[in-house]
Amino acid sequence: MSDQGIIEKVISLCKRRGFVFQSSEIYGGLKSAYDYGPLGVELKRNIAHEWWRSMVTEREDVVGIDASILMHPNVWKASGHLATFSDPLVDCLNCKERFRADKAPKMTPGTSIQFPKGGKKGGEMINGSVGERGYVCPNCSSCQLSDERQFNLMFRTSIGPVDPLDAFVDEIQGKSLSKKDLREKLEEAVRSTAIYLRPETAQAMFVQFLNVQQTMSMKVPFGIAQQGKSFRNEVTTEKFIFRTCEFEQMEMEYFVEPGSQKEWHEYWLNYRMEWWKRLANDKARFRVRQHEKTELAHYADNTYDIEYQYPWGWDELEGIASRTDYDLTQHSKLSGAKLSYFDQQKNDPQTAKPGWRYTPYVIEPAAGLTRAVLAYLCDAYSEEAGVDADGEQKTRTVLKLHPRLAPIKAAILPLVKKDGLPEVARDIVAKFFKAGISVRYDEQQSIGKRYSRHDEIGTPYCITVDHQSTQDNTVTIRDRDTTKQERISIEQALAVVRQRIEAT
Repeated sequence: MSDQGIIEKVISLCKRRGFVFQSSEIYGGLKSAYDYGPLGVELKRNIAHEWWRSMVTEREDVVGIDASILMHPNVWKASGHLATFSDPLVDCLNCKERFRADKAPKMTPGTSIQFPKGGKKGGEMINGSVGERGYVCPNCSSCQLSDERQFNLMFRTSIGPVDPLDAFVDEIQGKSLSKKDLREKLEEAVRSTAIYLRPETAQAMFVQFLNVQQTMSMKVPFGIAQQGKSFRNEVTTEKFIFRTCEFEQMEMEYFVEPGSQKEWHEYWLNYRMEWWKRLANDKARFRVRQHEKTELAHYADNTYDIEYQYPWGWDELEGIASRTDYDLTQHSKLSGAKLSYFDQQKNDPQTAKPGWRYTPYVIEPAAGLTRAVLAYLCDAYSEEAGVDADGEQKTRTVLKLHPRLAPIKAAILPLVKKDGLPEVARDIVAKFFKAGISVRYDEQQSIGKRYSRHDEIGTPYCITVDHQSTQDNTVTIRDRDTTKQERISIEQALAVVRQRIEAT
């Protein structure tokens, strides 16, 4: 099966089995917006839980926060987002596609090309020559392109009870203004109440650095972690849930002494790569790519990307950036707050006197939660040839999710809907629920079809209650990946499943 075939089948499975739905589907859907169904939300929460456990719960040097999505506009001014967080936007004059210039296919200026008129397949071919900018439309390969325009990626809204457009209308009423003047007055009116949906979760951890450090008595090196939604008004949204305007991040800012950033950068790169691989089947589909100097963000002195080999190729899953002291310094300048750290145990390197006050450097592991969902779905999807109970050839679709990530940990299946078997199964379900383990009672269709259904949604274990169960208090437990079954006592069922999940 080709990689492209995998992504199509994963998307189909997500809709069919309740992992991901198109947002507002009954109204025709909304591009780049998706809803996570009953199984999808559990998978996403399980990934987030594993990240939080690894990054916060199991560590003494990292604490968490949950910051507001809306922040003071000066936060984005200090961080540079208002001035630099934009993309070069281009319109294709042939097919009307809108795209980012920096992501367009590159060609040598002056190259002779052909492209279909209107971008229509099988349409009349037009001759052209690649312009001096050296790129063409990614949709139809046309060289007939508009000028580049800067497109701000932040979603802007307004705060407060007064609509700023009312004042704007009052001011321009009866006046004859040029397009430029009209635009300036509109921007001035909107600016007074403008506020932005955060494009990243990182900045809240910088502006709350002092509060967290002092209230929790944290000593450098230490980290602040956060999970939450971010919003980017992307020009190009693509590849299912990989690139969307609304997404979720799992980020941590780790504050270190100046001069130690290289050591900590390598530490967090290795730590994070080990985490991704531990929860995956095919560990070879993860790699590290170091940023070239020309692609480094303005705040970074070094950045690594952890990439996953998606069906369309290698793409970013998590960035591990060495952000220097840029963010704390910028927020200190604009706010007037002293976002520094005083270490009374060390001598100042410049004066050699006891006590060293400095602005910490920052290492940032920033992972995409929604991208992680897609990566682990692609990693888990498998089709295996086999034989059914009648000896007929069949293909078994199985989602080999890591047991800790699986939305349902075990399916409890009464063999038939009578003879007291449902009651025994319900008692087992109740014990799992009380222990906080997600299980599903399922009595619909034949036992074989129920096995197949739970293979497809990634349930690692199926526990079947049969007539022998009422005689000796035993059940069969079936492993999703091997399909092997064994007999265990009903009293052991909970402990066995829990032990197997934690052991992996």
